[in-house]
Amino acid sequence: MKQNIVHIALVVKDYDDAIDFYVNKLKFDLVEDTYQPEQDKRWVVVAPPNSTGASILLARASKPEQHNFIGNQAGGRVFLFLNTDDFWRDYERMIGVGIHFVREPTEQDYGWVAVFEDLYGNLWDLLQLNPDHPMAIRIDA
Repeated sequence: MKQNIVHIALVVKDYDDAIDFYVNKLKFDLVEDTYQPEQDKRWVVVAPPNSTGASILLARASKPEQHNFIGNQAGGRVFLFLNTDDFWRDYERMIGVGIHFVREPTEQDYGWVAVFEDLYGNLWDLLQLNPDHPMAIRIDA
C-alpha cells in the first residue's frame, strides 16, 4: 500500500493576501487557483519550490468559528516545518523581505532551525536537517 498526505489546509483571512505572502515572500509555487462557483470559494494550493510532498491548501475562513483559528491553528505551537537545502540562504532572503523571526537561528542535534511567523501569526520552523537525520533520509528517498 502507498498513501500520501496531499494537502494541509491553512485557514486564511484573504486568498490574495495569502497568495502574495506565500508566493512572493516565501517563494512557494502557486500550484492551483480555481474558482468554485457552486460554493463561492477558491481552491488555492501552494507548495515549496521543487517539492513533491504535501502542499498547502489556502482555505479562506467561511464561518464565524473559523475566523478564531486564523493565525492560531496550532494553539501557539509551531504548526508547519519548512525544510531547506540551504538554511542561511533562505534565512537571509526571508529577513530581507520582512519575514518576522520570533526565534533566532540555533544549531540543534538535528540541524539548523529558526522560528518565523506567517502573515497571520502561525508559527513555522525554517530548518535544515542534518543529512543523517531520519526525516532527511526520508525526504531524499
